[in-house]
Amino acid sequence: MSVRKTLLAIGLATSFAGPFAAHAANFSIDVDVAPPPPVYEQLPPREGYVVTPGYYRFDADSHKHVWVKGGYERERRGEHYVAPEWREENGRYHFHEGHWDK
Repeated sequence: MSVRKTLLAIGLATSFAGPFAAHAANFSIDVDVAPPPPVYEQLPPREGYVVTPGYYRFDADSHKHVWVKGGYERERRGEHYVAPEWREENGRYHFHEGHWDK
């Protein structure tokens, strides 16, 4: 799933923002529930693409983490992909979305 689709899904699932706001803005999610250990996925390399690892998104309706499969993003010359991750911050779990960095 692309970063754009992932952000849209998170925005809709959590009802924090509409689809365009979720894509255009940096938004934050903090929960009390730790994500499970990551699922091991082995995606073969593809010429001109970067493997984006899977991650857990938090589903507010079911109050649990749901696995989002990894995929591919077209590589960007001079940039590297930073994978999404959950970090514990002050006893809560904060989601840091995947993004490109220079």
